[in-house]
Amino acid sequence: MKKSIENLSGRKYTGGRKIAARSRRKYEIDRYPNEAIVGNNMKVERRVRGNNSKTALKTGEFANISNLEDQKTTKSKILRVIKNTANKDYERRGVITKGTLIETEIGLARVVSRPGQVGIINAVHLKK
Repeated sequence: MKKSIENLSGRKYTGGRKIAARSRRKYEIDRYPNEAIVGNNMKVERRVRGNNSKTALKTGEFANISNLEDQKTTKSKILRVIKNTANKDYERRGVITKGTLIETEIGLARVVSRPGQVGIINAVHLKK
């Protein structure tokens, strides 16, 4: 997918064609998003700009859930995705993103990390 962030070509206000003054740069090229779903733990390491690496989560089985009242963090199994405010389609497919409401063995929790970019699922326990 060679999709560019910057729109190099397009149309003039008269409707005429605009020709790009330059081609796309390597750092402008986008890539497909990594959408983490519930399943056995599977991670992917991707090379990013500056020869750095990002660990992305493909599928995640467990979440680190912090209880703000007790000041304790426990590892709990994810049962299902309840609500995803980022995208209605993500909700249907069970994709986990930041802000997703998940059901765990402990109870309901809201994801506070970015599993598709960080490679781990951290969540905050919600009161009933």
